[in-house]
Amino acid sequence: MRISLMVLMMTAFLTGGASASPKKMTEKAIMHQRQKQEMKALKLKEKYEKQMVKNQDLPKAVRAQMKHHMEREQRRLRNRQKDQRQELKDRQRILREGYKQLGSG
Repeated sequence: MRISLMVLMMTAFLTGGASASPKKMTEKAIMHQRQKQEMKALKLKEKYEKQMVKNQDLPKAVRAQMKHHMEREQRRLRNRQKDQRQELKDRQRILREGYKQLGSG
């Protein structure tokens, strides 16, 4: 009885470990993860720049210039990431159409 219970537990453990193997990440998931890290890095950079400006006595024009610069960087990052997502969608669409042609041909 104990042996059969131990064998049952071992097989459950081994099969559970096998199914918990790391999944292959898709290109979309990898890109999403990378873009998320880029956005976090930009936010952190902006936070430190704001702290730096806050601790200094700078003219209002310089503060406005820095604020606009940060906004431009954020907009540039958003647009670049949007273009990357669209390029991925286009590549995937081309591949799907190619597979359809191979299947029907």
